Amino acid sequence: MGEQPIFSTRAHVFQIDPNTKKNWVPTSKHAVTVSYFYDSTRNVYRIISLDGSKAIINSTITPNMTFTKTSQKFGQWADSRANTVYGLGFSSEHHLSKESAGGDIQSPLTPESINGTDDERATPEVTQNSESRAEPTQNALPFTHSSTISKHWEAELATLKGNNAKLTAALLESTANVKQWKQQLAAYQEEAERLHKRVTELECVSSQANAVHTHKTELNQTIQELESTLKKKEEEIEGLKQEIDNARELQAQRDSLTQKLQEVEIRNKDLEGQLSDLEQRLEKSQNEQEAFRNNLKTLLEILDGKIFELTELRDNLAKLIECS
Repeated sequence: MGEQPIFSTRAHVFQIDPNTKKNWVPTSKHAVTVSYFYDSTRNVYRIISLDGSKAIINSTITPNMTFTKTSQKFGQWADSRANTVYGLGFSSEHHLSKESAGGDIQSPLTPESINGTDDERATPEVTQNSESRAEPTQNALPFTHSSTISKHWEAELATLKGNNAKLTAALLESTANVKQWKQQLAAYQEEAERLHKRVTELECVSSQANAVHTHKTELNQTIQELESTLKKKEEEIEGLKQEIDNARELQAQRDSLTQKLQEVEIRNKDLEGQLSDLEQRLEKSQNEQEAFRNNLKTLLEILDGKIFELTELRDNLAKLIECS
């Protein structure tokens, strides 16, 4: 048959603060319905509470759980599976007494724990009224022939019919609540499957955490090495840039010197041409001077001869004069 609702009440729901483990954190803004279910197939009890479509309590009851009354209107229990502590705040001490009756939270089927308010226990009320309806029938058997008793039982029958109508309406309402609880149960099962998948994913992620951490450490070391290498390369690039600038300056100086050298070579060629011309002119002048010297020497020789001849002529004339 699966899980069947056995009891419902309304209370403010709290959970212990997971960080401090001391303070209570409200999980509902107002009082919500807290329902108790029993699975006869697995013999398991469960407490479920919804705030809208969000499940704020989904606690499977185990034998070591105990519902502890900490004040006149507040009780709590620890759920080791959910790793939390739930707390319920009731509107009166009467509701809390019904909640904590029997002490052991594992036994919500005891009469004390089923005793909710009239609007909270529709299904159990059907059983009790059905039993009370059966008792007058047994008592009426010895008086079937009495007219007075017959009228009394007719009035009692009318009352029972009215009660039966009310019980039928309550049963229909309970059936509707059962359908709603089945829908809630289906939603809880889907949520449980989703949470189970999420837990599996988180376990996979957790198993990979160490490898990811190691890989991250290696990556950080590699990044540091690459950053150091990059810094060295940047320094080398800066040095190369400076060398390139120096090389460009040297290239500009070399180009300037090359241009000047070309100008000097051109000027040197011009000077060499001029020197060659001067050498030619000098050689020509020397040749002319040599020819002039030769001519002058010849002329001197001729002049010497003429002078000698004149001297002889003078001597001869002198002798002639002397002789005459």
